[in-house]
Amino acid sequence: MRQAYMIIGCLMVVIGAIGAVLPLLPTTPFLLIAAACFARSSPRLEAWLLSHRRFGPLLSAWRERGAIPRSGKLLSTIGMALGFYAFYKGSEPGLLLLVIVAAVFVLIGAYVWSRPE
Repeated sequence: MRQAYMIIGCLMVVIGAIGAVLPLLPTTPFLLIAAACFARSSPRLEAWLLSHRRFGPLLSAWRERGAIPRSGKLLSTIGMALGFYAFYKGSEPGLLLLVIVAAVFVLIGAYVWSRPE
């Protein structure tokens, strides 16, 4: 299992790194999963991730208090709005699917904004 966690953790770091440069692909959720995997497989990699200059403070704040900085909340809201717009324009969904996707985004947004800063 340790090797599986290590592989998944490394994969999540790669996807998170891609998300750091591509718009609309989130970074932090993948790094949170990577940190959790590294906690079970490699204390050295976990420490590296938590001490990272850019992402370490965000990951530590989440672990300690479940906190999301205001800038992260704003960016996630903008990303969801852009994603919803792209979904609407790109797929021309029916009313039911449109309402379901909107409701999911609203629920996710409510959760994100309910977290401490």
